Amino acid sequence: MNKKHVAVLMGGFSSERPVSLSSGKACADALEAEGYRVTRVDVDRDVGRILSELKPDVAFNALHGPFGEDGTIQGVLEYLAIPYTHSGVLASALAMDKEQAKKVAKAAGIPVAESVVVDRFSISGKHPMKPPYVVKPVNEGSSFGVVIVKEDQSHPPQIVSSPEWRYGATVMVERFVAGRELTCAVMGDVALGVTEIIPVGHSFYDYDSKYVAGGSKHECPAKVSPNIYQKIQTLALKAHQAIGCRGVSRSDFRYDDRHSENGEFVWLEVNTQPGMTPTSLVPEIAEQAGHSFGELLSWMVEDASCLR
Repeated sequence: MNKKHVAVLMGGFSSERPVSLSSGKACADALEAEGYRVTRVDVDRDVGRILSELKPDVAFNALHGPFGEDGTIQGVLEYLAIPYTHSGVLASALAMDKEQAKKVAKAAGIPVAESVVVDRFSISGKHPMKPPYVVKPVNEGSSFGVVIVKEDQSHPPQIVSSPEWRYGATVMVERFVAGRELTCAVMGDVALGVTEIIPVGHSFYDYDSKYVAGGSKHECPAKVSPNIYQKIQTLALKAHQAIGCRGVSRSDFRYDDRHSENGEFVWLEVNTQPGMTPTSLVPEIAEQAGHSFGELLSWMVEDASCLR
């Protein structure tokens, strides 16, 4: 039995709490099966006190969204000198800010879609760019708040400036790229496989298609030409390294091959805390590369450190 004590951080208080609870449970169960001593920690505002009392050998970060994915909990763990999984403070904060991450990616030679960041109220009267385009929160995950504006839509989306909007005062407006949804996981300094995500019964890869069983089909490995497959792997690793990610990350791409095989593809974002639910992509990609779920998590625990 491996006696290392792992605190699995889950839950939290972002809009992605349900996803994190699902990820955390799956990870805690699998780590126990691998022989680790596991404590499940449902994170709230006194997580610092709880962890200082627990004194785990490693904190496995299964949080998603603000406070868990944006450098905040990473700073707490640095302060407490508890080794932790995934990316460190700077990379987490940078990757969570979609516009800043895109600037870094573009500077590294990674193709991105044109975009602008605007106040959400400024787009209520006129289109911020020629449709089609996508409106998305600057600092959210799991497709929360994503709105697709179609080419024939005469008015901008009113939901973004309405009182129901819960995703911050600024939004990113990005040119819509048609085509296929591809994603690639990176483990350490190795790009794993490329998967195509095909939403089932959904217009795009939204929250339900991500986390509801049967909401999407995963083509793993993706059925693309070898040169496109390798190009996606190269770009995913380049994004991982340019943003300074550690451990496991996952980069998302759009690939438009409607007019030619080479087509157009753009990098959308890097996920520094990719989902670890039963329907999540990274465990599936890792398994296709020869790493069981337990082996993947064990590698992440052993890779944990401070000053990441």
